[in-house]
Amino acid sequence: MSPQVRLANEIAVQFRHQAPEQAAAAIAEHIQAFWDPRMRAELLTRAESEPDALDPLALAAVQLL
Repeated sequence: MSPQVRLANEIAVQFRHQAPEQAAAAIAEHIQAFWDPRMRAELLTRAESEPDALDPLALAAVQLL
């Protein structure tokens, strides 16, 4: 598992208490605000090649990036 997938999944755990749509938006906002563009690009690549490795909330967030 790539570091980006691991981090995205860890972030998803922090937002699990919210409604899925809100959680996905908050995760995407966090990634957009704090991740380096190269990290975001790697996450997008991994989401395409290994979608099952991502928490469902993290995967939904990737789709908003």
